[in-house]
Amino acid sequence: MARADRAERTERDGRTERDGRRTASSSANAAGSANASWAARVSGSDASRGRGRSGSSPSAGASRSARGESRYTGWRTLLNPLWCYWGFMASVIVVTIFGLLMVFSSSSVDAVSNNQSPWSELIDQGIFCAVGFVAAGLAMRMPQKFYQRLGGGIIVFAWLLQALTFTPLGKSVNGNNGWIHLGQLSFQPAEFLKLALCIWLPAGMILCQRRLRSHKLLKAYAPALVVSLISFGLVMAGKDLGTAMIIVLLCAFAFLIGGFPIKVLLAACGAGVVGIVAMFVLGSSNRMQRILATYGSCTAEQAQGVCFQSIHGTFAMGSGGLFGVGLGNSREKWNYLPEAHNDFIFAIIGEELGFVGATLLVLGFVTMGWCLVSVALQCRDAYARMVMVCIAGWIVGQALINIAVVLGMLPVMGLPMPFVSSGGSALVMCLAASGVAVRMMRAQPDIKAALAKA
Repeated sequence: MARADRAERTERDGRTERDGRRTASSSANAAGSANASWAARVSGSDASRGRGRSGSSPSAGASRSARGESRYTGWRTLLNPLWCYWGFMASVIVVTIFGLLMVFSSSSVDAVSNNQSPWSELIDQGIFCAVGFVAAGLAMRMPQKFYQRLGGGIIVFAWLLQALTFTPLGKSVNGNNGWIHLGQLSFQPAEFLKLALCIWLPAGMILCQRRLRSHKLLKAYAPALVVSLISFGLVMAGKDLGTAMIIVLLCAFAFLIGGFPIKVLLAACGAGVVGIVAMFVLGSSNRMQRILATYGSCTAEQAQGVCFQSIHGTFAMGSGGLFGVGLGNSREKWNYLPEAHNDFIFAIIGEELGFVGATLLVLGFVTMGWCLVSVALQCRDAYARMVMVCIAGWIVGQALINIAVVLGMLPVMGLPMPFVSSGGSALVMCLAASGVAVRMMRAQPDIKAALAKA
């Protein structure tokens, strides 16, 4: 009996010991699993943070790209830098090709009346267009440091070209002494001066901002002020009112985004405009009559003189209606409207394609300006940002001034429409400026990453 009790206790103790070992083993396994799970989470989190810092993980990059794309939904799509990048290039190409079409339409009658081929102006403009696209392609491939370091040399070279207009090589066109004539080739160096200012002024503004730490305002900005005044003076000496206004506008944009006080800038711009008007009023009775005709009323005598071009420009715009009289069917281009294929080509566009066609062209320029400014606001590189804004101010500002002249809101001043008007030097420089702008747009992080992935 005693032996049976001892055996029973021994068996019970054995079961208890085995149960304890199983319980301990289970607990250890559970703890180990928990520790392993925690270690995995920690290591995964650390790896994720490491990939986020280095940017070497494709999945992390994809997730960031997805988050970036998700920011641009709805109306914010208009702010998408990739859309702006491709939209700017597309708008430049479309407007340029449209310009070739309208140059042919507006110049063919005049060419035939001068015993020339109706295709002559289109062929010349097409050659300049090809040269311009080559220049744009080269400008797109130049490194950004090329523009920053050589901007000073570029602006000096532009001054030398502009100074040649006062030599025997210079040529006067419609009262503006701003052309250089070399054999059969004539070009306007002021167009290159605009691009040179867009390249140098941003670098100059960065320098002036650094000088502002140890100098007073005017002394700090003295380099940019001197360059602007020399450029303005060279253009004004040639009596080119339209180009002088663009120089003022371009420099004003550069000083505005370069940190120059707005009140002082507005006062300087106001003084500059008054000076321009005063110089032309005192120096040219013809220009004074144009100003009075624009903001007054034309007499019967002026209708065949200074008012003739603006009156027929208004006739062309008014007869176009909503959809126009049809491509090629303009009546004003039959030797009624002077410079129909050049400064007043917008009037022919309004007549042949109507309000709809003219609005679509304006939308093309708005797209260029919007894309450049939108990308500039999202770009961290100060130099690239200022270059884009300067080019936008030049191209869009010149287009709006040209339209205002055709509509009679500003006096006639001989300013072509970018990418559209006939003229080799203007077209080549506008396309080259577009190439520089595209190069600067690639400094924006999202655009840079997308192009690197492609």
